Amino acid sequence: MKIQPLTIEGAFEVIPSPHHDARGIFVEWYRFDVLADAIGHPLSLAQANLSTSARDVVRGIHFADVPPGQAKYVTCATGALLDVVVDLRVGSPTFGAWESTVLDDVDRRAVYLAEGLGHAFCALSDGATMAYLCSSTYRPGHEHGINPLDRELGITWPTDTPVLSAKDAVAPTLAEARAAGLLPRYVGN
Repeated sequence: MKIQPLTIEGAFEVIPSPHHDARGIFVEWYRFDVLADAIGHPLSLAQANLSTSARDVVRGIHFADVPPGQAKYVTCATGALLDVVVDLRVGSPTFGAWESTVLDDVDRRAVYLAEGLGHAFCALSDGATMAYLCSSTYRPGHEHGINPLDRELGITWPTDTPVLSAKDAVAPTLAEARAAGLLPRYVGN
């Protein structure tokens, strides 16, 4: 397993070492110790989620109040997704920047994102299933979203017809969320 930082501080791509034989494939897609060495602290796990999406569904950009925030370790169990990490931390050198990684059931990559970062994805196939390991549980009233089609962010979604939930479609822009004081603050290393 190889873990490499993305350009946004606190985000990492995880590249597993799959083992193939006549029976199929075995992948170690999460290792507590290897991830802790790479990110500098252990990832406490409090909740695991699965979501299945049709092609062109865009979910996010979601984030939680900090503290405690919600770190995530995500992978695509079936199908393919374009996973997007957005730096929503006011004062961060990469505030407003985003980075994408294809997650699929072929390469079996994963992405870790720290508390304070926004998360979104677009399903590249029907039945794309995202698996999430989360550092804290869902807390109604403490979870927020940024509109994934915000022109200021300029995320290049791989579809001309993104399908959004009603909640994501009316989520504020990055500028509106910042003006409302909803965004987390950057605390550098």
